[in-house]
Amino acid sequence: MAKAIPSRSENYSEWYNELIKKADLAENSAVRGCMVIKPYGYSIWEKMQRALDDMFKETGHTNAYFPLFIPKSYLSKEASHVEGFAKECAVVTHYRLKNAEDGSGVIVDPEAKLEEELIVRPTSETVIWSTYKNWIQSYRDLPLLINQWANVVRWEMRTRIFLRTAEFLWQEGHTAHATADEAQAETRQMLDVYAQFAEEWMAVPVIKGAKTPNERFAGAEDTLCIEAMMQDGKALQAGTSHFLGQNFAKAFEVQFLNKQNQLDYVWGTSWGVSTRLMGALIMAHSDDDGLVLPPKLAPIQVVIIPIYRTEEQLEQISAKIKPLLQELRKAGVSVKFDDSDANKPGWKFAEYELRGVPVRLAMGARDLENGTVEIARRDLKTKETVPFDGLTERIKALLEDIQQTIYNKAKAFREEHTFTVDTFEEFQAQIENGFLLAHWDGTAETEEAIKEVTKATIRCIPFDQQPEEGVCVYSGKPSKGRVVFARAY
Repeated sequence: MAKAIPSRSENYSEWYNELIKKADLAENSAVRGCMVIKPYGYSIWEKMQRALDDMFKETGHTNAYFPLFIPKSYLSKEASHVEGFAKECAVVTHYRLKNAEDGSGVIVDPEAKLEEELIVRPTSETVIWSTYKNWIQSYRDLPLLINQWANVVRWEMRTRIFLRTAEFLWQEGHTAHATADEAQAETRQMLDVYAQFAEEWMAVPVIKGAKTPNERFAGAEDTLCIEAMMQDGKALQAGTSHFLGQNFAKAFEVQFLNKQNQLDYVWGTSWGVSTRLMGALIMAHSDDDGLVLPPKLAPIQVVIIPIYRTEEQLEQISAKIKPLLQELRKAGVSVKFDDSDANKPGWKFAEYELRGVPVRLAMGARDLENGTVEIARRDLKTKETVPFDGLTERIKALLEDIQQTIYNKAKAFREEHTFTVDTFEEFQAQIENGFLLAHWDGTAETEEAIKEVTKATIRCIPFDQQPEEGVCVYSGKPSKGRVVFARAY
């Protein structure tokens, strides 16, 4: 039993890294800045994918796949886009290797240089919009609602597993519309989908809002986001949705004949979430004993551990448990009966606690005689002995309660760590403690100055911002409402 993870209060960063390692979620790879997502971690990501993919399809989107490589000239066509990603791009310059003449190994063949360098996609707007030019001719071809599940590469120098890696997994939606209103409605709809997924599946409360011009996606006219609070009070951007206007349509000449038989440029959106959601899931809920997973995303929702001295006792417990396993699986509950003899029950209890399994059942000889079972919940670390009869319905209700309890706890934490501040002295005193609601004068200069002094950024201008006359917390200039400041991952 190798738990021994640091406490969050002592070293939050080390706690996070060790928890990922000990819970067997992922590890650093031999390639600098990249990660290996291990089977247990990937099982969680698969559940995220499945839920999101169903939500995308319910809103009319279909999946496709586009190339990993982007011709360099494509990135040159939208000026602010290339500027935003230029420093993060990995570039393919040659297409062949050969053995070195001195026998030292393989080298790049200088004769195999590409006529045009290829960029390993940091995001796919350019290659997708170059394709859409061939797919869209008339208003009858619109809206075009496409999503792809893919990997992308952004050459990060400072990496952290799940939160920021050179290569990561994500989905990216790219849609084309006949009018600006339709595209803006799509941008908001997909942000709402992300917020619903974060709150109902991940049990993570989020704030919905718009990014400031400084923080917008490169090439977008507007960027919407959901912001979540981690247990160290920092913000994590959990999803973004971008209104692209006609910027990419104009850059790639994507035009259509409208209902008035006039040629016009289409209106675009893009939106995405990535494996950083795994980081959010870990940091929003877990504790010093390991993962705390919301049941909807737990690979194993229920584990059953027999406690026995003899093979005969194990056979009797197994016979009692077998119909329960069938009932639970029929009810859609993922359950594991761990009757392996490699480790003792105490070791198993600690291991499944570390891995965040929401519900643990234990049955011994006395339980068998009494028709009972011990049931423990991971989130509250409580346990009780209950009748075996009616256990399936009890477990289903318990899983729903755990899901809601985890969300309520995270929401209460956010509320306790959100502060309204009116002076810069208050701002500096509270910024380490969570989210700050403060007046801002609307200028990029003030935004940059606050970031320089405090390392805090404007996470979003919340949609539910109340009109409120005031003065900027930094400059003292007039302000019409409060925005959300925080330090962030």
